[in-house]
Amino acid sequence: MASGWQYRIGSVAGVALIATVALSVANVPVVQRAFVAVVPLFSDHHVWSIGGTRLLVTLVLTVGVVVAALLPLYKPQPRRILDTIALSQKRVLTAVFALATIGYFNWSVRLPRAMLAMIALTLFVAIPAWFLLISTGPERNSRAVVVGTDPGEIRYVLATAPITILGYLSPPFDDREDRGETVVPDGGETTPDGGRAALAGSRTEYGDIGPPLDQVRHFGGLSRLDDVLVEHDIDTVVLAFSDADRGEFFGTLDVCYDHGVSVLVHRDHTGGVLLTEEREGLGEYAEVALEPWDWQDYLLKRLFDVAFAGAALLVLAPVIAVIAVAIKPDSPGPVLYAQDRTAGFGGTFTVYKFRSMVTDAESETGATVSAEDSGEVDPRVTRVGYVLRRTHLDEIPQLWAILTGDMSVVGPRPERPELDDDMQREAYDWRKRWFVKPGLTGLAQINDATGHKPVEKLNWDVEYIRNQSLGFDLKIVIRQLWIVLTDVLGLASRR
Repeated sequence: MASGWQYRIGSVAGVALIATVALSVANVPVVQRAFVAVVPLFSDHHVWSIGGTRLLVTLVLTVGVVVAALLPLYKPQPRRILDTIALSQKRVLTAVFALATIGYFNWSVRLPRAMLAMIALTLFVAIPAWFLLISTGPERNSRAVVVGTDPGEIRYVLATAPITILGYLSPPFDDREDRGETVVPDGGETTPDGGRAALAGSRTEYGDIGPPLDQVRHFGGLSRLDDVLVEHDIDTVVLAFSDADRGEFFGTLDVCYDHGVSVLVHRDHTGGVLLTEEREGLGEYAEVALEPWDWQDYLLKRLFDVAFAGAALLVLAPVIAVIAVAIKPDSPGPVLYAQDRTAGFGGTFTVYKFRSMVTDAESETGATVSAEDSGEVDPRVTRVGYVLRRTHLDEIPQLWAILTGDMSVVGPRPERPELDDDMQREAYDWRKRWFVKPGLTGLAQINDATGHKPVEKLNWDVEYIRNQSLGFDLKIVIRQLWIVLTDVLGLASRR
């Protein structure tokens, strides 16, 4: 990626040129006739061209509006491919609506609808392609930083990483840590294993490998990672953590994911919690699979999620109304209840469900897995709630979380953070689930693996992660719909 003013000037010039070409081509009568003939929506529109002074004024206005609408994209900043496409297309739509609005109030600069449609289609394709081109640019050496909390591991990475390292980000260390020793975080005595549960063993015993940290550029604490990635055009982060905690470790992965930055880790330090991919030329390092899906498959999966959730909400609208009416007289309290659930990289999001338990059901017991998951009777479940849970209808509000992008139709079920921590202690690889967007259903659900069986549940989730594809998702959805239908018919037959 070009940096600084080179990127800004190049991106603006490219957008201005694309807008100029789009208007010029759309102003050619032959092109207009071909477009009108192909698109029935404009078949009754008169074909005409803009000329003279009006063409110049319209050109200046069109280029100005398009350039202004794309302002957020002129800042040099690493982004994922899909994010670049989505943001640029969103801004193109904003520019097109602005041009249509201006033309509505000022006839002298109004673009014919067929011409505006042609310009919009051209910009919708060409603008994202342009920003992808200048964002990637020619191949060059990677610009990387080390991020971590273990000084011995940081020094080892600085000495052995197969790419150019500009510096490191970490909390401040004392003199003992700088020499390669590890100090317990609470200030206790030095320990050979780092004091806390190591990610997969510490390299502090090799503290003499690598340069002293005071001879390497220190970019600051981990909170500066976002700024450093942008300011220094970083495309790779190398991990050097002593343990995989939810805050620092997975927070780093989350920032890198948002910026489209690659993450490397030593092969001995995947710790059972990382999904990795093989890449040539990395030696003893591997690339962390921040997005296990290929981006084309990811796009298809997202389109499927939106189509499924939108259609389901539309079809189930009458059912939603009936459920809302049934819940209120059955027990006092709201129709919906909200809970925090674990999202990607250990973050949280709010999920909504139809209330199936009495209000404040966990006020005395705290967060617990329902006894119904193990086949027993849960006294907290209401009469209507029992029906909702048996037929899975209490999950309907989660379709909204799918539309907003917090969840997917298929993926590991999101757990409550409190229960998530407990399950990590029983299944060490549990955090591998954090690399995939949580889902409404998944392999664990269709195989009846609940929170009472965390190891079995994890095994099914990891199998899904390794074999995920849109076709695999469709099979799981069909199986889940059959289970729901069977449960509904079974409940109806007993009544």
